[in-house]
Order: sequence, then C-alpha cells, then structure tokens
Amino acid sequence: MASLTEIMQLLQTTLKPHLFSDYCPNGLQVEGRAEVKRLVTGVTACQALIDKAIDLQADAILVHHGFFWKNEHPCVVGMKKNRLQALLKHDISLLAYHLPLDAHAELGNNAQLAQKLGLNMAEALYPDNPKQVGNIAVLEQALSVDELSHRCQQVLGQAPIHIAGQAQRLRRIAFCTGAAQGFIEQAVLMGCDAYISGEISEPTVHIAREMGIHYFAAGHHATERYGVQAVGEFLAAKLGIEHIFVEVENPV
Repeated sequence: MASLTEIMQLLQTTLKPHLFSDYCPNGLQVEGRAEVKRLVTGVTACQALIDKAIDLQADAILVHHGFFWKNEHPCVVGMKKNRLQALLKHDISLLAYHLPLDAHAELGNNAQLAQKLGLNMAEALYPDNPKQVGNIAVLEQALSVDELSHRCQQVLGQAPIHIAGQAQRLRRIAFCTGAAQGFIEQAVLMGCDAYISGEISEPTVHIAREMGIHYFAAGHHATERYGVQAVGEFLAAKLGIEHIFVEVENPV
C-alpha cells in the first residue's frame, strides 16, 4: 500500500509534467481516498473503464486521456456528470498524464511503441525542441513496406491504413503515437522514408502522396495503450501496490 501523495510525488519527478504546455491538467484530476492498494490503468477515463475499476475495487485510476480539456464545455452535466459522480461516490482518484506520458524516454508511449515494433529511438523528430514529442528510428536492416505493415498488425492487433510513398525499402522511420498525423511534414523534412502515427485525416493522404512518404495510421488507441501500462508497472514495483491494466476496446 502507498499513499496517494507518494504516488503523485513519484509521478511528478518521473514524468516531469511541469516541462510541458499541455491541453489538459496533468496529475491528480479527481481526489479519492488517501491510501492506494490497487491501481487500475487504462488509455481513456471513459465510463467503461471507471465501471470496471469500481468492479475491481480500485483505489485509483491512471490514464493517458483524462478530463478537463481546453475549449471543452465546462459544465458538469450528462456524460461528464456521470463519470465524476461514479468516481466521487466510490472515492476513487483519477490521475492523468498526456504529453508527459507520450514523451518519457523509457516509459512513454513513443518509447514503448518503438520497443514493441522493434524500432530504435535514434533521433528526435524535432531535434531543436526537447519538449516536443516524436522520434525517428534508423535501421541497420531496412524493412519493406509489407514487413512494416505486417509488424504493425501483429503487434497492435489491427491492420494500419497505409498511404503509399516512394521508397521501396524503409530505413528512416519516424513515429509519434496518437493524433500526431500533423507531424508528417516534419518527418519529410527529417529525410524519413515512412511515418507512423495513430490517426489519419483527409489532408494527410494528399501530403503523403505528394511528398512521397509512406504513412501508416496504426490507431490512436492502439498506439497509446503501452505507456500507461509501463507506468503502472513502474509504480507497482517502486511502491509495492497492485496494478491492473484494463483494455477498453476501441477500433480508432
């Protein structure tokens, strides 16, 4: 068992949220009981995850996508009211880390995805901005397009959407999890043969085709399920608490 304060302090020193200008508050978003024996982790603080945490008698939930996003409607009504009411009724804390969880060099979403896909993290996608997320793998043995696509499908459990580029063999592969399709032009500027992210938008197709880079949209949820698991296991090992990851299926 650990105190909620101990967990917050360890996450603060490990993920360093103070270094990031984010779209939501990072850290403790909903305060529950003071002691934590069982921690549930998940990608998004949706109702299904909260309900499962209640069933598991969790003391706290740790997610990548939490509450209170910039420009969202501030009133506690409807879906937001139901989620908050469930947490408060059962005295469960909610902790959320967005960009800090993407960026961590070992526990982060990008680092964990690279490990799963057998890619290295040779370079930063934005080398002049240490607060920006995204990385580049430089492979000794280049992959074919089919090999990379198959690897994504095998690891993530779903076939990526592939927009074809020009290179026959892929040696410089940029990647950034989640909704980072907008970084595709930076991947081109960095001389990459391919770029992997989570989502795809209509303009991304034309950018990939016209700039000649292979683009793989491998799923927002699928690419961001590993960082929070790594952080949960880290907390369990450091503080002696129980950690359970809950997968809430999401095809996007």
